[in-house]
Amino acid sequence: MANAIIDQSGMRVGDERRRGRASGINPSGRYEALARHAFDDGWSSLDDLPAFKTEVQVEKPRAIITRNESPDISFDRSINPYRGCEHGCVYCFARPTHAYMGLSAGLDFETKLFAKPDAARLLEKELSKEGYQPRTIAIGTNTDPYQPIEKKWRIMREILEVLEAFNHPVGIVTKSALVMRDADILGRMAEKGLAKVALSVTTLDAKLSRTMEPRAATPSRRLETLRTLSQAGIPVSAMVAPVVPGLTDHEIERILESVAHAGAKEAGYIILRLPLEVSPVFKEWLLRHYPDRYRHVMALIRSMRDGKDYDSEWGKRMKGTGPYAWQIGRRFEMTARRLGLNIEKRSLRTDLFRAPSARAEQLMLL
Repeated sequence: MANAIIDQSGMRVGDERRRGRASGINPSGRYEALARHAFDDGWSSLDDLPAFKTEVQVEKPRAIITRNESPDISFDRSINPYRGCEHGCVYCFARPTHAYMGLSAGLDFETKLFAKPDAARLLEKELSKEGYQPRTIAIGTNTDPYQPIEKKWRIMREILEVLEAFNHPVGIVTKSALVMRDADILGRMAEKGLAKVALSVTTLDAKLSRTMEPRAATPSRRLETLRTLSQAGIPVSAMVAPVVPGLTDHEIERILESVAHAGAKEAGYIILRLPLEVSPVFKEWLLRHYPDRYRHVMALIRSMRDGKDYDSEWGKRMKGTGPYAWQIGRRFEMTARRLGLNIEKRSLRTDLFRAPSARAEQLMLL
């Protein structure tokens, strides 16, 4: 019973069933009419239950560019080629979005994925609209565009082909080495000042990374990816994100030194966020892997969130508040300054944007 975790169907999820997954629970989505709770009636046979496998469904949205007006992020539009993420990062703030699909933010988020194969066609249509004003499109700010299923679906590559054809700027955030596959397109766009890539580096501890973000690239592989892209002439930066107080915050300086050595010229950080269903998923994981640190880690988190697991207020949600958050911020800034990071912020060009004439003419006939 020690390893018994409750899933959405009311059965216990054992180690074998969730091998390679970060979440240990699969609670009902918050919009569901019924919530199921497991109890041991002595009749169930856990050995007969199948392991959680990755399933991909096709999603057909009407538009692909998502707009936002958040004052504490640097972009106003983004694209998400996928919903859900097989990387399975236990702390992922996008987990609660699976509730909109009637699914769980736990194991469902890591295993029941949605792909948008019409993304490139929709993007082409939206960029061709009369009066469209170009600004950098951010990709990877919700779920990772280079998660493992991208190898088969290649949606991200098709999106980049459209953006290159339109000379449209793009900023990418990923934890995957698969981004190197598209170095040819990104290299050509970078020559025009149209592309930059950020790698998220949460920890340099391979063991911790394996449990916390099980299907993402290893820390050493991410550093190698930064170096390779930088040598290819593609501007690279790093996100120390999220900083998990009491677990990864002692690595801030080492991470910044490593990414700077790999070629990053810019870096940023975000304090761990635990909105909605992310909180129980993270806390269960923490109890399972680091029970001796649980109370300390949660106390530090709440010290930066006005005594709560999370505070969604703009201006606070990314960096937190209080003495501990202030200390993390100063450590980051001092180290970045010492390493020469963030001396110049690279802005991508928008003046080269144009609709390819042949495609524009075809779309006008529709």
